[in-house]
Amino acid sequence: MTVWRFKKSQKGLVGVDITSATVKLIELESSGAGHRIASYAVRPLHEGAVVERRIRDLDEVANTLTRAVEHARPHSRRAVAAVPASAAITKTLTYPASLTDDEIEARIQLESERHIPFPLNEVAFDFQRLGLNARYPDQQDILLVACRLQDVDRLADVLRRAGLEPAAVDVETFAMERAAGELLLGQAASQPDDECVALVDIGANMNAFHVLIDGRIAYTRDNVLGGRHLTEEIRKRYGLSLEEAGLAKKRGGLPEDYELEVLTPYIDMLIQQVGRSLQLYYTSGKPRDIQRLVLAGGSSVIPGLRERLAAQSGLEVVMANPFSRMRVASRVDVQALASDAPAMLTACGLAMRGRR
Repeated sequence: MTVWRFKKSQKGLVGVDITSATVKLIELESSGAGHRIASYAVRPLHEGAVVERRIRDLDEVANTLTRAVEHARPHSRRAVAAVPASAAITKTLTYPASLTDDEIEARIQLESERHIPFPLNEVAFDFQRLGLNARYPDQQDILLVACRLQDVDRLADVLRRAGLEPAAVDVETFAMERAAGELLLGQAASQPDDECVALVDIGANMNAFHVLIDGRIAYTRDNVLGGRHLTEEIRKRYGLSLEEAGLAKKRGGLPEDYELEVLTPYIDMLIQQVGRSLQLYYTSGKPRDIQRLVLAGGSSVIPGLRERLAAQSGLEVVMANPFSRMRVASRVDVQALASDAPAMLTACGLAMRGRR
């Protein structure tokens, strides 16, 4: 059994996001009341090295992260990575308000069979005080988070092999909420603090539809269509290797029929899935109307997607950029960072851990 503890620090922190297609790294430092981007890097992974956010090829992931570290040259070696939400157990517990942290920890261990469906010696867990219970002022709400120790150890091993020091292991959902909060603050001049926003995160193999209410994810739906589907269609249609197709998708130069025959049908499928997710959200009985769509993920920058989605949904659609309010170190390629920003939400949220 392992209990993770993480204290706030003024030193830089490196967020490491390991997905099925890339390893993303960003280092944030304190800058007044905000953050400064000290370094960052994105490096591609071989297909199959990570499947559904689970590491399958430890050597490939560690070597790729090492290359990212060598490129970014972060000042800090303290790093945070994340387990997928599907690998974590989260529960809100209610305990007497008088309990100290040590007493809460002992209580959780004593009651572990009620809350965690694994043997305690196979589990890493942490908890956070949420404040007094709304109905009973002598009670406090506690957020319990637990996952298998082997998942934590695997991430920590990858970080160490790349020359980083594991400072904490987070949950992907919490990191995304943290970064989304920064994202919404950056757009707060014209938006209410309590707005309801849908975040469409288009990754390599899937797209996730999250609804954030008051900065917290209140609804999630995953769809099996990501950027790799478009890459595969390019590969098959034009006889390219997978790597060549991926480069062509980013840089252009494809035949004239590409937009009509390949890109448009792909965008149509994405828009249909987003529309279906919107319908399911409203039929689920959620009380708040979505006011905006935010596009995130590596494949969200596909030409024409934002405009088409806005036209079809009738909603304002904006690109995610959690760095809009942050200062940037002179050694960081600002143009490359702006291009990668929509895909950096989780990495950014990880680097922000313990600093807000």
